[in-house]
Amino acid sequence: MKLPPGKIPVDILKEVIFKNLGADRKEVTVGPAAGIDGAVLDLGDKSLIVSMDPITGAVERIGWLAVNVNANDVATFGVEPTFLFSCMLLPENAEKKLVETISAQIDAAAKDLGIAIVGGHCESTPGLTNPIVVGCTMGLTEKGRYVTAAGAKSGDKLILTKSAGIEGTAILATDREAELKKAMNPTMVQNAKDFYNQISVVKDALTACKTSGVHAMHDPTEGGVAGGIHEIADASNWGVKVFEEAIPVQPETAQICSYFRIDPVQLIASGALLVSVEAKSASETVGNLKLKGIKASVVGEFIKNTDQRVLIRKDGGTKALPRPLSDHLWTALRR
Repeated sequence: MKLPPGKIPVDILKEVIFKNLGADRKEVTVGPAAGIDGAVLDLGDKSLIVSMDPITGAVERIGWLAVNVNANDVATFGVEPTFLFSCMLLPENAEKKLVETISAQIDAAAKDLGIAIVGGHCESTPGLTNPIVVGCTMGLTEKGRYVTAAGAKSGDKLILTKSAGIEGTAILATDREAELKKAMNPTMVQNAKDFYNQISVVKDALTACKTSGVHAMHDPTEGGVAGGIHEIADASNWGVKVFEEAIPVQPETAQICSYFRIDPVQLIASGALLVSVEAKSASETVGNLKLKGIKASVVGEFIKNTDQRVLIRKDGGTKALPRPLSDHLWTALRR
């Protein structure tokens, strides 16, 4: 079976990856599972949250992205990210300047979030044409004081912060800038490049989890908002009903997606946060986020029928909530 670009399909995770997990250790409280973007290790009276992600589809600001995307995963547990390991894989014959550029990006992003860089690896890799940066981020909390993507409950409202396709918009506007400026207003393209500034969800997550009734959080990355919703539903074993007209799409995202003929709801969406919260607390959660200057919208709800994952369209019709086989960023980059 030939794999699609990006994340491997969830059925292969279950059939292969999750059957090869090494030794059992009593410290592992939350281990690998579909829709779970980190692990929880119990260390005495503390819980250690650990997550790892690579940056592969972007060249500009790759080090900055590596810090923020990995920090986001820890923050979705309701825990402040504090430590980072980084692994830089550089193209053959890379110059020292590239090491300096990526390292400076990692340093600046980590300082902004109060994260210490505690180790890692850097090499020039034979056969590699573009740099890859892999990050591993950790955060400490009191034992048991965290949420996971598996905690959603039937009847919970589903909140989305910011909008769909944030990271994908920034990547495409940066990597295809010259092409897009011929088809769009150059100011719109520059605005889209600046979407990188929206990618952190650390404040979103730490703000949301202070509201009572928050059961689960997840940041939609590859596969976009649609993929992220499926991942919470997979992890929590519920169905979900999503309202298409409630999902915010910024004008820059809409124009870029129209140009590349891709779906903004299936475009890599780092910068947005999905929050599952009991219905009576949804308005308070949205209000608390808005007080911090974070846009937030109720976009759906979890339901008992695990086989029902539907998108209610703007015209009132329904269709199955798309589950991306591959992120639409890859579709755009191939065109």
